[in-house]
Amino acid sequence: MNKDLTVGKPESVLWKFCLPLFASIIFQQLYNIADSLVAGKFIGENALAAVGNSYEITLIFIAFAFGCNIGCSVIVSQFFGAKDYKNMKTSVYTAMISTAVLCAVLMLFGVLFCGNLLKLIKTPSAILNDSKLYLDIYIYGLPFMFFYNMATGIFSALGDSKTPFIFLAVSSVTNIFIDIIFVKAFNMGIAGVAWATFICQGISAVLAVIVVFIRLSKIKVQQRCPVFSFIILVKLLKIAIPSILQQSFISIGNIIIQSVINEFGAGTIAGYSAAVKLNNLVITSFTTLANGISNFTAQNLGAGKSERIRDGFKAGLKMVWIISIPLVLLYFFAGKQLLYLFLDNPTNTAIHTGIMFLCILSPFYFVVSTKLVADGILRGAGLMSRFMITTFTDLILRVVLAIILSKQFGSTGIWCAWPIGWSIATTLSVIFYKKAKFHM
Repeated sequence: MNKDLTVGKPESVLWKFCLPLFASIIFQQLYNIADSLVAGKFIGENALAAVGNSYEITLIFIAFAFGCNIGCSVIVSQFFGAKDYKNMKTSVYTAMISTAVLCAVLMLFGVLFCGNLLKLIKTPSAILNDSKLYLDIYIYGLPFMFFYNMATGIFSALGDSKTPFIFLAVSSVTNIFIDIIFVKAFNMGIAGVAWATFICQGISAVLAVIVVFIRLSKIKVQQRCPVFSFIILVKLLKIAIPSILQQSFISIGNIIIQSVINEFGAGTIAGYSAAVKLNNLVITSFTTLANGISNFTAQNLGAGKSERIRDGFKAGLKMVWIISIPLVLLYFFAGKQLLYLFLDNPTNTAIHTGIMFLCILSPFYFVVSTKLVADGILRGAGLMSRFMITTFTDLILRVVLAIILSKQFGSTGIWCAWPIGWSIATTLSVIFYKKAKFHM
């Protein structure tokens, strides 16, 4: 199922490679959506607020997992495109070992400090205990999340976007049923939601890693591959660290924004928690498509076919805009109905908050998707400093404007910060892409 992305018409290659990635991330988001849906419908509005509040902190851990995924994926893609299978295998082993060490450190951090973080972001007392319980169980499952992300990054580097889709489709659907069983039949409350995710993600991670090593064993090399290389580790870190910093600072920014939102009470938190899940489904989907474009860029760069990269940008842009059209229409005109999936007997505040959030943000999906495609090219080409500039511009603007505008316009002012940050950062990303020179 490995696929060479350096041959064939770029548009056709990208569509075939990226569409399974798009489907995969929809199922990936079902994990979080299922947690919020079950919490909101079967436990209550405060439970939904607790899951949403905890989610902002889980994004810190997801940021590290994402960075490891991208670092491994880009470097493995370059070696795979260059047909350097020995270094490709060593890259995988090096990434796995490094990820295990990082995960252990983060678990220790989570056990020691997550409770303090919840208090720092002004978590209301009504949802503090449930938020802490959900986070504690989530931290136990960090190894599964990290190694599953590593496995999917490796599959993508090898041009295989179908295997991750199969794993995610099965585990995500299963997660929904286990969520309901644990909460409704066993009355486990928030703990049931968290343990359901733990179990399903754990099984997926173990199976995905096994398949990775089976796949690698079928790629024959002339010499024995070292299991660790400091030279390759440095290459991995050059891609991974900026990606981790990007996602980490976005997560920290989201935590700051969450603290601003928390001042408006549980109703606003619940409405935001439901709406931001829908928004994150879109943004994460576009980010995953951008990761596929990074793999396309890296493979072609490794193969010395840099002329295909600009064709890849055009194809990627066309793809995300086509996908944006139905999503914008759905969120803008049917946002209220979608919010009721998460909320059972919601307050007027919760519904109004969610509708305003979706109506303000959704028209700008065309803008942010353009940024993410350009970022995917920059990241795949290893142009990480430019990638970081656009990310921090977006983040700083969103955080500062959320704080300022909330003073003038209440919670609606917070939502207005997103489009402004997206628009300015997108302009920078496109300029950097236009001026870039692609070479190894």
